[in-house]
Formats: sequence, C-alpha cells, structure tokens
Amino acid sequence: MTQLWPAPHRGSTPVNARITIPGSKSVTNRALILAALANSPSLLRKPLHSRDSALMIAGLKAIGVGIESAAHGDLTVTPAPLYGPAQVDVGNAGTVMRFLPPVAAMANGLVHFDGDARSHERPLGPVIAALESLGVSIEHGNRYSLPLTINAHGQLRGGLVDVDASSSSQFISALLLVAPATQEGITIRHTGQTLPSMPHIEMTVQMLREIGVEVEVTDGTNWRVYPTVMAGREITIEPDLSNAAPFMGAAMICGGSVTITDWPRHTTQPGDQLRSIFTQMGAKVSFSESEHGSDLTITGTGTIRGIDIDLHDVGELTPSIAALCALAQTPSTLRGIGHLRLHETDRLAALAAEINALGGDVDEEESALHISPAPLHAGTFHSYEDHRLATAGAMLGLHVPGIMVENIETTQKTLPDFPGAWSDLLQQTRVEPGAANQ
Repeated sequence: MTQLWPAPHRGSTPVNARITIPGSKSVTNRALILAALANSPSLLRKPLHSRDSALMIAGLKAIGVGIESAAHGDLTVTPAPLYGPAQVDVGNAGTVMRFLPPVAAMANGLVHFDGDARSHERPLGPVIAALESLGVSIEHGNRYSLPLTINAHGQLRGGLVDVDASSSSQFISALLLVAPATQEGITIRHTGQTLPSMPHIEMTVQMLREIGVEVEVTDGTNWRVYPTVMAGREITIEPDLSNAAPFMGAAMICGGSVTITDWPRHTTQPGDQLRSIFTQMGAKVSFSESEHGSDLTITGTGTIRGIDIDLHDVGELTPSIAALCALAQTPSTLRGIGHLRLHETDRLAALAAEINALGGDVDEEESALHISPAPLHAGTFHSYEDHRLATAGAMLGLHVPGIMVENIETTQKTLPDFPGAWSDLLQQTRVEPGAANQ
C-alpha cells in the first residue's frame, strides 16, 4: 500500500528557525573513495549517514576496505588490498554506480554490480567504455549498463581516455578519483557537446589537490591527473547545501527567516548558488559569525518573484526552485536541464505532471520548464522514488492545504530524517505540523 504523508501547512504564518543540515553526500562519497585508495587510515568527521552513503560504505567494505564507526558519527577508513569475489548493491545512487566500478577495477577477482530497477535505465556506458579502453574486462551483455561484472587483476595502468559526459559529470569524476592510484595517471578528454554540473567536477579536482595530487585542467574539457601516493588524513565534511534548499524555501513561502548553521564561506558545492538564485527571487540572504563558523540567514516576505535562469550547472536544485516558481507571482523559465531526465526519475516530466495535477501551469520542453502563476489545490504529490521530488512536494504543502506526499521516506537517500527536520522547522515557531490537514 502506497504510504502518503500529510505535508504540513502553514499558509502565511512566518517561520523563525535555526537548522543544521547533515553532511554533503557528494563530499562524503568522494572522501570515502579517496580514503579507500590512500596508503594510511583516514578520519571522516561529520559524514552524511543516508542510504546513498550507506551503499557506498557497504560497496567499499565488500571489496576489502575497512570502515568503522567512530565517536559522534565519524568514520575511520582503513585501506587494504581490494579483492573479489564480491557483490555490490548500488541502489539508485549515481555516485555509487559510477564511482565504484573504477575502484573495483583495481581489485583482484570478480566484482558484480547491480541495483534498483531504475539503476538499469540510468546511463553508465561512458564509464564502462573508458574502463574497457584502459584494459579492464567487464561483462555487461553489450548493454553498457547495470548489471555488470568486473574481472579485475589488481592494478590499472592508466593512460588516455575519451569520455562523453554530456549526460552526467559523474563520468569525469569517477575517473578523476581513481587516477592518482593508477600506474601512469589518467588523461581525460571530454568529447561531448555539453558538460552538466561542472561544480561537481570542480569539487572532485579540489579534493584531489587538497591531498597533494597534481591535476592539470585545460579549457574545462581536458584533465591530466598524475600518479600520486595519497596519505590518509582527517577531513570534516561540509553540510549538504543542496539539501538546504527546501528549508531556505520555507522562509520565502511563509515569510520570516531560516538560519542554516555552518554554511561554508568558500565551497565548490552547487548549492552555494542558492544564495544568488533566491535573492533574485525576492529573498534577503546574509551571513553572521557563530562560535562554529559562518551561519547563513535567509529572510522572505511570503511573496516570490519568478525567474528566468539556466540551471545547467546546478540541475540538482531544479525541483526546489520549481516548487517556488509554482508559488511565484510572475512566470518563470528554468533552462538547460535536459540531463535531469536521466536522474532518479525524469525530473522534468515528473515536476510538470505533479504541479499540473495540483492545478499548476507548467509547460515542458526537452530541456526546459516554463512555469506560470496558477492557484494550486489539494491532492497527492507523487515522488517517483526521487528524494528531491518528495521535498518539492513538502514545500508546496506549506502554502497549499491538503497536499499528501507519496513515499516521503525516499528522502532517506540523502537526508536521514527529512520529516523530523521539517517538523522541527515548524515546531521552532510553535505551529503543529499537519494541523491544517487533519
């Protein structure tokens, strides 16, 4: 039986809350890979504990990496010889299905990868083709997708690889992360016409450089990574700024203010662009210093301006921005997001279908959404097993009474307890969650 969650409704009651966002999935899973390929143990402080990170941890442990819980939810990662036979479940996690096969290619033995039904439909061919060009034997039935089995022999020589990363920047990051551990390093040439989510590639390059790896970048389409013996280290994981979007949006929808603790002053996370985007949509954003670092406060009036913006580099922010656009006073166009059709679900089709089913006015193009003001009404908002669709439904529910979000638990992919955090957001201002939906 489908589980429906009554999205808490607030109307025009302002919020006034202080929220701590869990660690970044993107940083956590990259840090786990680099720690696994180091020559000594690492300590990861404030890592994300969610389904995606749990799948990454389980996958690394399956091929021999030692990963143990430490105090305060921290993780210790102890490198060890990688081996098969092993079974790796990727779920529907893009970072796991794309980052782990290159790591497994440096094991000894057979490593089998499979995942949720949707994972069989998501693009993986560029990673498979790149590994095969480097001499890795992979059984994939000529489908160039999951499921697949890697027959590994303990080492990657490295070399030059051509990769078409038009559908996901993760294809580039997957090779960058393992390149220092290869014998010759890896030179990557992007051959596609477009390259989405460039900030995620910049994040990977920065994390490599922070541990002493030499990375040369040419024209934003060519990368040369030199072989490097990577030492273990201690790293503190930044909050996941993309996951801050729904909470920041609450201040814009209801009015009032929301403070996000420990917002980094300098970061490669795509979510940092929320500061500029939400300012353009009518919010006020400011920094203040706390005992732990910089806190970011967003203040809204309850009135939202539409926006015309290219989200090609920050596509993961689209569902939250689309929810705000559906409540805006003026039309919006979200451009450059065709690659989102290949994410956890076809996010463009899903957003158009769900907002329109509530009375919205969304026109869908191949790589854009046009959203016009329209009165919304109660109904069911389907999540399509997509965490960011589920949080978008919760955002709409703040303004529209009677919205039921299907399978809110799918948010565990990157947020360990979104319903609890959402409830806390409201309880801080003494309004009972879901009261208007009783």
